Amino acid sequence: MNRFILLAFFTVAFAVTAADKKRPNIVLIITDDQGYGDLGHTGNPVIKTPHMDRLAAESSQLRDYHVAPTCSPTRAALLTGHWTDRTGVWHTINGRSMLRENEITLGQLLKDAGYATGMFGKWHLGDNYPYRPEDRGFTEVYRHGGGGVGQTPDLWDNAYFNGRYFHNDRVVEAKGFCTDVFFGEAQRFIRNCAATKQPFLAYISPNAPHGPLHAPQKYLDMYAGQPPAIAAFFGMISNIDDNLGAMRALLRELGIEQDTLLIFTTDNGTASGAKIFNAGMRGEKGSEYEGGHRVPFIAHWPAAGWNQRHISETLCHAVDIVPTLLDVTGAKKPDALRFDGLSIRVLLDPAGKTDAWPRDRMLVTDSQRVRDPIKWKQTAVMSAQWRLVNGKELYDLKADPGQQRNVIADYPAQAETMRAFYDVWWQELEPTFSQTTEIHLGHPAHPVVSLTGHDWIGDDLPPWNQQHIRQAAGVVAGRKSVYRGHWAVKVLTAGTYQVSLRRWPLEADQPITGGLPAEPNVPGASKAFRAYEGKPIPVVTAVLRLDGRDLMTQPVRSVDKEATFITTLTTGSHQLAPAFKTADGNEIGAYYTIVTKQP
Repeated sequence: MNRFILLAFFTVAFAVTAADKKRPNIVLIITDDQGYGDLGHTGNPVIKTPHMDRLAAESSQLRDYHVAPTCSPTRAALLTGHWTDRTGVWHTINGRSMLRENEITLGQLLKDAGYATGMFGKWHLGDNYPYRPEDRGFTEVYRHGGGGVGQTPDLWDNAYFNGRYFHNDRVVEAKGFCTDVFFGEAQRFIRNCAATKQPFLAYISPNAPHGPLHAPQKYLDMYAGQPPAIAAFFGMISNIDDNLGAMRALLRELGIEQDTLLIFTTDNGTASGAKIFNAGMRGEKGSEYEGGHRVPFIAHWPAAGWNQRHISETLCHAVDIVPTLLDVTGAKKPDALRFDGLSIRVLLDPAGKTDAWPRDRMLVTDSQRVRDPIKWKQTAVMSAQWRLVNGKELYDLKADPGQQRNVIADYPAQAETMRAFYDVWWQELEPTFSQTTEIHLGHPAHPVVSLTGHDWIGDDLPPWNQQHIRQAAGVVAGRKSVYRGHWAVKVLTAGTYQVSLRRWPLEADQPITGGLPAEPNVPGASKAFRAYEGKPIPVVTAVLRLDGRDLMTQPVRSVDKEATFITTLTTGSHQLAPAFKTADGNEIGAYYTIVTKQP
């Protein structure tokens, strides 16, 4: 009997181990602002991407794969399987880039399935609890703040070289170019996982080639004959290409290439490359036309036979990726979780039978970039053949891939069918738009919360990068104005809070009214955010404003680095809008505010 029990135990253990080995590791690489035409194998005559081109030649590809026209919305869809507008992420700033707390990410789903989950580079779905990657299922996190290196939530004076980054719960210094650093940390994570034989998700999300346009000199030199902006933009992509080649070499070295699903994709249309090549598409980053949201998607998985050139022309979207990765890993989802996407495993499999695939499938992408979504704003309703743009323009992609001829007058029935689909889609999502993502105050594990102007909610463009801070965004000499933005906060624990208003972040350690010298520039076509002089502001008064009421004011002296208030906050939702007033009647929001729950 004991021998039987022992045999049964080993049989079950062997079965679990064998099943575990069949679960692929996942390396998911998504670049920032690289469009479909910014690769050699898609036809670009200038760019040098030999590793991307080789990967494409040895992999499954999607030729009609779509995302949102800008970065945060794409990442929300990619990591949740939900429409961007459903997740609360339809903008990149204004408090609309934070992924709603009720969303479940790919990181969480795979963590629950026993995967190690690492995130490296750009997150851009929230910098405070409960929106950070470490709050959303990622167990190893190495990232910059905000949507790019040098943006307002990032560590002060960061540029693309020799920066400081958030590594789990610490701030660490790094040497080298940011993309190299992020891939290097991902390699370290993968080595550790391979050593312990734990399946892993490595989500590698470099901020490149997003501007400002900086690159190591050797990559700038590769494009010496091009305009400086193109040389830097393409140089950043060639640097990513080399890192992709090094990643593939590492997987071979560790003996895990066969059982690793390597995905390469991008987050929206090109930001700069259309001047050289745009694969015949109309539009670029931010556009509702094809060039704004059709991007490359390459998947390489030798154990599944995805190591030969296979191309699917079927219409797909970023919402399809989470269902697909759960399909290939066998990871389970909560019963109540419903995806907006479908598993596209059958489309990526060279031997896949697609007879049952829904041929009449329609999808939606839009470029909102406003405080609250507006129906039909920069919207494309897509089917296999047709694009209905803004509800008023219809394009036959088979006859007119460049979207030059609006044929809505010739096919009114087709337009009406697509409008009807969109109306139902919008009607379902519209009630969710009022669910503002709120930064939590008073969580026991997060008693200190740092707020930045990047997340101001208002009708005006907030100071989303550190150049704006240095140049005193919103301050116009002689103009009287009232600050009308706010942070949406949710107080979890009622009590006493310290609210410290700052013009400069803690790392800058400068008086509210003072200026700052410019810091050194870095190689590239752009001026680094830190290379701008920090202008003084003649602040005389600080105001603590909550829910439209001025609770307290205090004078600001020339030596004050912050204006600190002690107040009582009640539980629930609030609009926190601390501000500074200048001698000439100008009022601006406090660019940085630190809220601390008192014992």
